[in-house]
Amino acid sequence: MGAAYALEQRGFVPDLVVGTSVGALNGAIAAAHPDRAAPWLDHVWTQVRRRDVFPLGYPSSRASDFADRGLRRLIARAGLPSRIEQLALPFVAVAMDLATGAQELLDHGDLESALLASTAVPGILPPVDREGQTLVDGAPVAYVPVRAAQDAGAASLVVLSAGPESWPVRPTMPRLRARAISARAGLLRLHHQIERDLHAVCECIPTVVLPTGIDVWPAPWDFGQSPRLISTASRAAGGFLDALRVTGPGLYRRDEQQAGPVRGEPA
Repeated sequence: MGAAYALEQRGFVPDLVVGTSVGALNGAIAAAHPDRAAPWLDHVWTQVRRRDVFPLGYPSSRASDFADRGLRRLIARAGLPSRIEQLALPFVAVAMDLATGAQELLDHGDLESALLASTAVPGILPPVDREGQTLVDGAPVAYVPVRAAQDAGAASLVVLSAGPESWPVRPTMPRLRARAISARAGLLRLHHQIERDLHAVCECIPTVVLPTGIDVWPAPWDFGQSPRLISTASRAAGGFLDALRVTGPGLYRRDEQQAGPVRGEPA
């Protein structure tokens, strides 16, 4: 979200927006308001509270811990049209087919169901039946959907990815407890998926990964940290963009723990 301020301040407007999970909701807002996405994102995420997304008191089904009523209200407040085709920019939400495990690219039709599908974290939020398929969060197959963007025709990529999974993982041993071990394994799995996909696409097109500047990430449900995360990411991404020089296909990024120059890896 903070990176959106840095991009807009430098006159950047995308030609195509692709997003997975919460990135799909952010991406839809960016596609709806391409010249003023940052203020919209700021408004949405600084006003939201945990109970808005994960509401207690509503009966859950066997398919999920939480109902999706809060998420539906959040989508309704985001100033979005009813159909994907009505967005100002081409947009793709990435979900996963629960039956086959296939990546599904949702680029037409009802926007709300596409966003609910892409953000339906398995076990946490309910799966979505859409056009004969049962869909869930696309993160297991495309946490950072750069391959989907390339397949959609992108000639270059600017990656806005939030979370510790997106940056080099420090070698460390978790506590030998079941939850800690599971969390560490999940982090490593997502990190390796992201690195694989980034290096695959950067061989063909320039791939710029914006830094967030975040050292310690809050829990995913701690929305009270949103103002700090937005301002920190805006500064980090702005400094990165001012130093960026793209010379051709390659991976252009800076490690979160480094304050040094932009690192490019031309293919």
